[in-house]
Amino acid sequence: MTEREYNQCVDQYADGVYRFILKNMQVPEDAQDVVQSAFEKMWKNHQDVHVVTAKSYLFTVAYNQMIDHIRKNKRMTLVDEFSESLKISWSKQTSLKGELEKALQQLTPLQKSLILLKDYEGYSYDEIGKITSLNASQVKVYLHRARMQLKEYIGKIENLI
Repeated sequence: MTEREYNQCVDQYADGVYRFILKNMQVPEDAQDVVQSAFEKMWKNHQDVHVVTAKSYLFTVAYNQMIDHIRKNKRMTLVDEFSESLKISWSKQTSLKGELEKALQQLTPLQKSLILLKDYEGYSYDEIGKITSLNASQVKVYLHRARMQLKEYIGKIENLI
């Protein structure tokens, strides 16, 4: 395809390609971008494009560019929505974690150790008893008291969230 033939294709097909893309995309600026990139691609490949197949080539390229554009925008929207929800939950999580750390600091070292071993590490009462040199019933009692002290300090969990 020569430069003259390319210019004739622009004159003949630009409006038709634009209307086709605009009808599908509904956003004039995006449709203009897609059509322009389709013509740009056709010019880059003008050596391989024949005048006879130029119209179908142009519509095919424009359609593929439109699909790529729609997918790209959909992906960016989802990422933006995800990052916003992540920011909200991250800030809530960090403030909640900070409050829990403050509450744990109010406990005695034994109570704090019991809470960490049971609730964070997942040890059984017998295993905690062996670690702390207490029997299982003492572990249960001390753990219950520590949790009650945490509950009193924190209050209702809904107040933190």
